[in-house]
Amino acid sequence: MSNAQNAQARSSSFSALRHRDFRLLWAGQIVSLTGSQMQLAAINWHIYILTHSKLALGAVGLVRVLPIVFCSLIGGVLADVFDRRRLMLVTQTVMLLSAGALAALTASGMESIWPIYLLTAVAAAATAFDNPARQALLPMLVPARDFPNAVSLGLVVFQLSMIGGPALAGLILSEYGPALVYAINAASFLAVIISLLLMRTSGRAERGENETASLSFAALREGLSFVWRTPIIVQTMTLDFVATFFASATALLPVFAADILHVGARGFGILASSPAIGAVVAGLVMARLGNVRRQGAIIIASIAVYGAATIAFGLSHVFWLSMLMLALVGAADTVSTVLRQTIRQLVTPNYLRGRMTSVNMIFFMGGPQLGELEAGALAAAIGAPLSVATGGIGCLIAVALSIMWARNLLNYESQS
Repeated sequence: MSNAQNAQARSSSFSALRHRDFRLLWAGQIVSLTGSQMQLAAINWHIYILTHSKLALGAVGLVRVLPIVFCSLIGGVLADVFDRRRLMLVTQTVMLLSAGALAALTASGMESIWPIYLLTAVAAAATAFDNPARQALLPMLVPARDFPNAVSLGLVVFQLSMIGGPALAGLILSEYGPALVYAINAASFLAVIISLLLMRTSGRAERGENETASLSFAALREGLSFVWRTPIIVQTMTLDFVATFFASATALLPVFAADILHVGARGFGILASSPAIGAVVAGLVMARLGNVRRQGAIIIASIAVYGAATIAFGLSHVFWLSMLMLALVGAADTVSTVLRQTIRQLVTPNYLRGRMTSVNMIFFMGGPQLGELEAGALAAAIGAPLSVATGGIGCLIAVALSIMWARNLLNYESQS
């Protein structure tokens, strides 16, 4: 092996960080995503303390998903028409202002939950424009050979934020309440805004001679048509939606912490962080491995593990076992997510990536958010443990159906 190959092998776990603009975005997201995860945990705890209602907790998912459904498709078109970096500057600013308003209202003694829902919806709408721009920008920051590594490192940052964010939120909630958490999140958006301002890469998609994009219904239809006629994309999106719809237990964690495991706000923070602990380990392993064989089969197997671990968590009454199962849920979800995102981005032309990502958002974010509503409603009827366990069973049924019918996914293997 040559010296250059040796150097590449030694740095393979973090090869994407050799590229300056990706490194800037990655560092900014470490701060911003931690703040966002702190706020997500604080909102769930805040609403449960105000209402003690499982249905009110589940409604948070509905409030988040509706703006995504209504805004994400136009967000994808905007990401393919306008400068993706500048679009992210606007969306990050909107999210900063939303979190700041939530902090101010909470500090003033607000006892109603509707402002929480409203500002959560505003932030979700901004996310519907931000995610297509960010995911479409990512392949422009690194060469194709380093893209799987960039996806893995991005997910490691996200999962690290899910460890630190809820844990920090739990400590702050127990001592100071949610207002300070919301204020910290507002300040955290400055990290991404600064990183975007320092980037040198143009955020505009390069297009070939016959590749055009405009802010029009035809542009939207072009993106939808591409997704629909690409079976591997349709199958990964559908399986993702069904699995997360049935097996989403996040919204019910306050119920498990307070009423089943009896561990309070700090225990809630630890439970909310547990999926990310397993996810970070899995993400680092995936970053080290880079391209793997039989990606389609591995996706299906990882979702089966996700469903089985969800069932075990729902039935557990032991704190350490619940933590372990949530960690396994996070690890399995990360393996699936890295492979799904890599497949979709690399089979999609650059000028269509924003629109493809916007369609995916409806599935990727709609599944767990609607799943939270479903879990909350079902928990109100049959209790939280059975609600989570039956969701895991639904996930396993989806896996069985995909083995029978999603042949493109089952047999998929990258040619790189």
